[in-house]
Amino acid sequence: MLDLLVHNATLPDGRSGMSIAVQDGRIAEVAAGLDAPAHDKCDAQGLLVAPHFVDPHFHMDATLSYGLPRVNESGTLLEGIALWGELKPLLTAEALIERALAYCDWAVAKGLLAIRSHVDTSDPSLLAVDALLEVKKRVAPYLTLQLVAFPQDGVLRTPGGVDNLKRALDKGVDVVGGIPHFERTMADGAASVKLLCELAAERALPVDMHCDESDDPLSRHIETLAFEAQRLGLQGRVTGSHCTSMHSMDNYYASKLLPLVAEAGVAVVANPLINITLQGRHDTYPKRRGMTRVPELMAQGVNVAFGHDCVMDPWYGMGSGDMLEVAHMGLHVAQMTSQQGMRQCFDAVTLNAAKVFGLEGYGLDAGCDASFVLLQARDPVEAIRLRAPRLKVWRKGRLLAETPAATAALQLPGRPASTSWMPSTR
Repeated sequence: MLDLLVHNATLPDGRSGMSIAVQDGRIAEVAAGLDAPAHDKCDAQGLLVAPHFVDPHFHMDATLSYGLPRVNESGTLLEGIALWGELKPLLTAEALIERALAYCDWAVAKGLLAIRSHVDTSDPSLLAVDALLEVKKRVAPYLTLQLVAFPQDGVLRTPGGVDNLKRALDKGVDVVGGIPHFERTMADGAASVKLLCELAAERALPVDMHCDESDDPLSRHIETLAFEAQRLGLQGRVTGSHCTSMHSMDNYYASKLLPLVAEAGVAVVANPLINITLQGRHDTYPKRRGMTRVPELMAQGVNVAFGHDCVMDPWYGMGSGDMLEVAHMGLHVAQMTSQQGMRQCFDAVTLNAAKVFGLEGYGLDAGCDASFVLLQARDPVEAIRLRAPRLKVWRKGRLLAETPAATAALQLPGRPASTSWMPSTR
């Protein structure tokens, strides 16, 4: 007797009429037309079943704090950082935990079951670190939370910054972070990359650095990060997040840089919603998009994923935890409108993001965790187009969330009443 059998499903690779058999929290078999007794059965009715969504870049310590203590009026990255500095003395562990747990509820309802969150280590009290470690423990039964030690004010620029970051790692934070472009000088930025990568190598930890989140084409710390990844044998364990300066670099330099990133095995996380909002603020017209060179990086073989980054915080006043909204923006900004490009954007919030995260047991193959989502769409492109409702969300075979199907009741003159959910016309 199976625990769960999902049948008549369409998979992201286009296979239809598929059944997914679940036993003891894992996928036991994936086959066409499989029928077997099960405690719970779900007829997918030809709709898309996909692995759960993954957010490889988020700031949960700041989420849902929009308007505290004031709103970012300029909309710039630097005012957001300054505003966060004003908010930090007012933070309490209780409020931070409450907001983070509320966001995790939003995430689960949207089929987002794994989040890599940066947590600020600049405050020597490490209040945010302790709070998010508590959140990580509480949500573990239904959501995987991975934490990055992130020195928001610069690890070298902040007195005691290196010690604070090390103490955060000692407490159980999972990943070494950094922000080299926010150090006092370019030389200090490069020194911070070297120091932090060496620390990660010593502790056998992954690296995820905010890298060159700037419109300045001379901000080139991603080059140093790629070099250190190769020098220290960290290939496959290093991520450069944002990399927005690459958008402004000349094509000759980019033609040298992209292969270096690929050779070093460095992944890149773009954050479409936030990159398009914060970058280009000093431009008049034409305005730069600001997002990194996603299709060009992918063409070089770099693993590129999309993150949500912010939801209702000092940097961004919108967002709902929906990774399909992230993919939708990424598709438009990167002009990835071919069929292949649109499917790559779906991969950027599923398969590619899981690879950045280092998730084990991810996917829809036999032996993988039975953690997947039934979407009100017939393929990944339609899922992005409609930001499709997550009809059912399972984690390790357990149903976590359900959302009613989206329908419109039509009362059109001269036509009989009907309902519609805008199915595919392709």
